[in-house]
Amino acid sequence: MDRRTFIKLATGGASILALPQLFMSAQAMAAERIEKISKTDAEWKKLLTPAQYDVLRREGTEAPFTSPLDHEKRSGTYVCTACELPHFPSKFKFDSGTGWPSFYDVLPGHIETRTDYKLVLPRTEYHCARCGGHHGHVFKDGPAPTGLRYCNNGVALKFIADKA
Repeated sequence: MDRRTFIKLATGGASILALPQLFMSAQAMAAERIEKISKTDAEWKKLLTPAQYDVLRREGTEAPFTSPLDHEKRSGTYVCTACELPHFPSKFKFDSGTGWPSFYDVLPGHIETRTDYKLVLPRTEYHCARCGGHHGHVFKDGPAPTGLRYCNNGVALKFIADKA
C-alpha cells in the first residue's frame, strides 16, 4: 500500500481496515499465494516412481545413506519432486550425519506440519504446502540459527542448481 492510498483511507475513516495489511508478515503473504493442487491416487501413481509414491503419498521413509542429495554441495534450490514448489535453498543445508538431506530452515509458508504418533512418541512431520506430499520430520537438534533439523527423504526432493 502506498502512502497516498493510506492517507485516503485514513481520512475516509477506513484506516482501521488497512492496518492488518501493514503488519502482515512475509510468511503470511507467501502462504496465501500458494495454491493447493490435488490429484487422484491413480494420477499420483502415474506421475511418481514407486519410491517417490511410497514416501510422498504413503508417508514412507527411504533407507538412510541412499540419496545422492545427501552429498549435494552445489548452490541451488531443493524443490518438491511432485509439484516443484521450492522448499529449501542450498544455504540452509547441513550435514547432519543421519543419512538424509537435512536443512536448518525452510522457505516461509512452503511446508505444513502436523503431529505424527506412528512411533508412539510424538514427532512433527512436514508436508508440501502445495501438493500435500510427505517429506520428512523436523527435530529440535539442528544447528544455529534455528536449532531445527528438517530431515528430508531424498526421493521427495529434486535439486535445481543455480545457473553459473
